[in-house]
Amino acid sequence: MSRIAIVRKKAKLRGLLGIRARLVVLALILVCPLMLDRVRLLEHTRAIQIAAVDASVSTLAQRAADAQREVISSVEAVLKSAAYIHATASQVGRSCSILRASLRVDLPSIRMLSVADANGIIHCSTSSMFVGADVSQRAYFRRALESHDFVVSDFVIGAQSRKGTILAAYPVSAVDSGEEAVLIAGMNLDWLSDIMSNLAGHPGISVKLIDGEGTVLATPPDERSKIGQKLDQATLDFALAATQPPRELKSAYDHAGHKLSVSRIPGTNARLLVSLDEGTVSAAINRDIRTAYLQLALVCLFVLLGALIAAERLIVRPISMLTSTAKKFAQGDWSARATRARLPSEFVPLARAFNAMAAQLGQRERELVATNNSLTVMASMDLLSGLANRRGFQSRLDFEWMRGHQDGHRVALLMLDVDHFKLFNDTYGHPEGDACLSRIGETLAAIANDTGSFAARYGGEEFCLLLPNTDAAAALQIGEMVRATIEGLAVPHRTSVFQRVTVSVGVASALPAGNAEPSELVEAADAALYAAKHRGRNTVVEHGFMRTAEPVSMAIAS
Repeated sequence: MSRIAIVRKKAKLRGLLGIRARLVVLALILVCPLMLDRVRLLEHTRAIQIAAVDASVSTLAQRAADAQREVISSVEAVLKSAAYIHATASQVGRSCSILRASLRVDLPSIRMLSVADANGIIHCSTSSMFVGADVSQRAYFRRALESHDFVVSDFVIGAQSRKGTILAAYPVSAVDSGEEAVLIAGMNLDWLSDIMSNLAGHPGISVKLIDGEGTVLATPPDERSKIGQKLDQATLDFALAATQPPRELKSAYDHAGHKLSVSRIPGTNARLLVSLDEGTVSAAINRDIRTAYLQLALVCLFVLLGALIAAERLIVRPISMLTSTAKKFAQGDWSARATRARLPSEFVPLARAFNAMAAQLGQRERELVATNNSLTVMASMDLLSGLANRRGFQSRLDFEWMRGHQDGHRVALLMLDVDHFKLFNDTYGHPEGDACLSRIGETLAAIANDTGSFAARYGGEEFCLLLPNTDAAAALQIGEMVRATIEGLAVPHRTSVFQRVTVSVGVASALPAGNAEPSELVEAADAALYAAKHRGRNTVVEHGFMRTAEPVSMAIAS
């Protein structure tokens, strides 16, 4: 690494570690251990509280799952008792009346009991509206006949009641092989929801009992509007993938960052799904942590302010005064000087040195401004022709274009090119070529002085004449005057068809308005100059029309 690079890195490091920065670092060293210890304690407290809430929710969810299992078990017990009663009563031909008399459906978990024959026709029910209904196409009915065991359906809409429910079915053949009938119990979803009421009112906690297709069967009372709705696909896939033993909770996180726990209900396809939004649950904890952070920030702020105020009067303020004086001097106020009376004695020698330096720099600044002005003029001039160069022309064009836009005046431009100038140089030599260009420059300068225009050498043997507040007709006249004047110089040119030095002139005039740019005027004049060369040179052509040396001849130049 070079020595210059090392010096630069050291200077950059010193800039970063200024007085204020060092004081801040010192103050932070004093308070950082306290801050880090306090933050660690707060984060640990939050983790403990979230774990406690999670454990509490798991316990409540497990109780709710156990309660749902008890409900399913009680419904199964009722259906088995009804199956025995039906098998016994059918021997005397009074199965329906005996079933109704012996089983009054007043259990909170069951809405109705019905008996369907082997063809799926309900011939006996505790609710007369279901008698005669056909359930042969229902999946739970077919599974009960095939499995000869207790079956619980998914969420279904009753054909008669038009309400959502789940049904439990138990075949009589399970207790009497000679009887082909199925007992059906309609379960009370409101009761299933009510037994989860202990989970209601907990912010950030959502509990749902779902069937095998992801339809919500039961919720706490505050979420009852979700009954009958389907879960989103990602949550449903997680819930249906639960294959662990019934009394275990399987946990994961969904796409929104909510913790999901699921437990199967034995003997059914139902699952209990618990969603925990840790952000909502820990909102109060987070508020406490934010408050603690704010308190720590205020403590740090007071420490930093104390350190800064203590050093402000002794170090920073004197440096700021010197810096302010230096800025004034840099902005052009060469009379700016440091006031020593307002500085501590330690800074007085520095102020004296600064004032002496300021006096010397002021003198050098004035010399540089004068030199720079001279260089600026020289940079905009073409020394050979004595005219402005392309840079000076562009500056004047931008100025006249802006003024024409403001005043609503037209701006015209003449682009001139010396005809066959390369042949002239080849025939007479470059010194004679430079002399020719110098004479043309003098001629254009005189014409510009007479017409109030601006002449410039555009480049090589190409010149231009900028005509403010001039329309196309007047520009054509001036262009013809320029062409005739240069031809009248009678500079010999034996390799030209005209036997003397001539110029081709392109004329363009425009009204600066709207989105028009000065470059468009230059392009138009250049296009007219190209047309003049194409028509034989020693010609003046307006953009859009071509006029030769004879005033009677006119043709379109495009």
